[in-house]
Amino acid sequence: MALLAKNQVRCGTSARTSRKAVAPAFRPVGRCAAVKVVAEAPAPAAAPAKVGTEKTGPNFKALRDVNQIMQTLPHRYPFLLVDRVVEWEKEKYAVGYKCVTANDNFFPGHFPDRPIMPGVLQVEAMAQLAGIVMLDPEDTAAKGLFFFGGIENCRFRKPVVPGDVLMMRAEVTKFNKRFGIVKIDAKGYVGEELAVEAELTLAMGK
Repeated sequence: MALLAKNQVRCGTSARTSRKAVAPAFRPVGRCAAVKVVAEAPAPAAAPAKVGTEKTGPNFKALRDVNQIMQTLPHRYPFLLVDRVVEWEKEKYAVGYKCVTANDNFFPGHFPDRPIMPGVLQVEAMAQLAGIVMLDPEDTAAKGLFFFGGIENCRFRKPVVPGDVLMMRAEVTKFNKRFGIVKIDAKGYVGEELAVEAELTLAMGK
């Protein structure tokens, strides 16, 4: 009996092994060729044509040109110191510039051997731009109705010389409409360098 049981166990094990051995296996029919996929890199974009230096000058499109500025400001030669306005939002801010040239009438005396735009005229230019911020160009009756009321925290950071473009930004920081008093944060740049800055006060006329 023990021998029979042992044989039965052996036979059972053998049977299970045998069933695994004869189990049908998947065999592909024919030969499968290996396929190699190569991702092609996109062709490099053509380099943009280099723009000549003569086409990169600070010739910004005018929101208001000098003729339109003279319709707002009462200043005239030789004291009109804003050539062009490129950004403007009434009673908020304005961006404009003055092209400084050797023909400006103050250079022969300031100074003959080293021409530098006078600091007071840099501040005056920013004050004129500040007036443009506050005046509506459509309201001809209000033309030039503002007065320069004060200068605080003025600093001159860099000489402004012939050939420079003094790019200015004047931004309203406080406006007391009851008394017509306006505080302006004004800055002037030559390129990316800060040349002049000041806090200006304007008194608006009625």
